[in-house]
Amino acid sequence: MADARVIFYKPLALAASVGGGILAGAVFNQVWKKVGGSDERPEPQDLSQRTRDVLIAAALQGLIFGVVKAAVDRGTARGFQKVTHVSPA
Repeated sequence: MADARVIFYKPLALAASVGGGILAGAVFNQVWKKVGGSDERPEPQDLSQRTRDVLIAAALQGLIFGVVKAAVDRGTARGFQKVTHVSPA
């Protein structure tokens, strides 16, 4: 029976990941408004943008997405385990 419950974890984890990606994008946009002083992040192909700004935006975006993904994955796994008493791993 544990295997059947773990199978149900996959779609739940996928939905949570999509939601986490949307959340991470919103968080990054708010942080970039404060840090970058502009509403839009610099695009790497736009050569009129400063390289420093492009690299800072990319590093910040990667950091935020990584932290949000880990938090969402961890929370989803813990919630699943509380409901089913089975580890999804």
